[in-house]
Amino acid sequence: MPVTDLPFEISEYDTRITRTRAAMQEAGADVIVVSDPANMAWLTGYDGWSFYVHQAVILPMAGPPLWWGRGIDALGAKRTVMMPDTFIHGYDDTYVQNPEKHPMEDLARLLADNGWSGANIGLEMDNYYFSAAAFLSLQSALSSATFRNVNGLVNWQRCVKSPAEITFMRRAARIVEKMHATILEHARPGLPKNALVAEISHAGITGADGHWGDYPSIVPLAPSGADATAPHLTWNAAPMKEGEATFFEIAGVYRRYHAPQSRTLFLGEPPDRYRRAEAAVLEAVDAGLAQARPGNTTGDIARAFNGALNRLGFEKDNRCGYSIGLSYPPDWGERTFSLRSGDTTVLTPGMTFHFMPALWLDDGGIEITEPVLITDDGAECLCTTPRELMVKT
Repeated sequence: MPVTDLPFEISEYDTRITRTRAAMQEAGADVIVVSDPANMAWLTGYDGWSFYVHQAVILPMAGPPLWWGRGIDALGAKRTVMMPDTFIHGYDDTYVQNPEKHPMEDLARLLADNGWSGANIGLEMDNYYFSAAAFLSLQSALSSATFRNVNGLVNWQRCVKSPAEITFMRRAARIVEKMHATILEHARPGLPKNALVAEISHAGITGADGHWGDYPSIVPLAPSGADATAPHLTWNAAPMKEGEATFFEIAGVYRRYHAPQSRTLFLGEPPDRYRRAEAAVLEAVDAGLAQARPGNTTGDIARAFNGALNRLGFEKDNRCGYSIGLSYPPDWGERTFSLRSGDTTVLTPGMTFHFMPALWLDDGGIEITEPVLITDDGAECLCTTPRELMVKT
């Protein structure tokens, strides 16, 4: 069966593979086993909710990549990857969640059958989808191989987005704009929080401007009041209250490309401490964005942001942003550069990041964040959502 809807031209996948192979050569890897589903999708187009079992893309220094995974998921690979079916390999279902055997035993046979039993094999050793048991199984089965940690190798090749990828992220940005407009329309005192999150999710999946919405890698984070003093709580059925702030950390998603954006809603007139925090965040964001231009570093953005914030009497003791793009659960970050003072990543046109200047106060939190694209001469915020507290009286 032919691929029905490959997201990008074959030539774009070829460019990605060439870029990755250059990094492999530098890392001394003859072949890499890519188990991060976002990296698998970026290299081959594979897209499926199958990352709860062991799967991978195997990329050698020559020839097409191989897809390897659960046998029933090979059917999905045939529908989504850019390679011919002969490069798709499914393992027997008796390997699935069976303590008596491990799927990596099958992967080891596939690597050996292709002549890589004694190769320098690169593994993504520190991601959500590759376990200690997986490594030990490969190590036991391929005793002549040399294993190298290439964690992040593919991720770093994804940092600079192609024009086609930027188009996808712009579509995601239109979706998150619609989601925030939905919040402002529906939120009111007495409305159960889960009912509002249902409206947000409906808006996100319905999409915007004729483009459908994909599922986000992180569910809506929507804590209110004292719960908003913590950054990563989700929602409950408690009614929304007058005089209470709720921040909404959400993302529009199009074909797995994410545009995260946060806003804070206050029902009623915000007290002075919230207005002072809002003013400080907005001034600090402007200071950071002024440094977001090619040739500067991610650390330059963080230092400008934190300097302005500290001067205005506030402090943020964690990073203020991170790289974004194509992602799968449980995280919409690309796990490469961060906006922190010690990060020396040089900004290049086509990089995208979530500028995340959140503050957590004694009685709540305030998040006013932006998805940002580095352009040839500066930075572009991908969304047009007003950069301010959302107030509904």
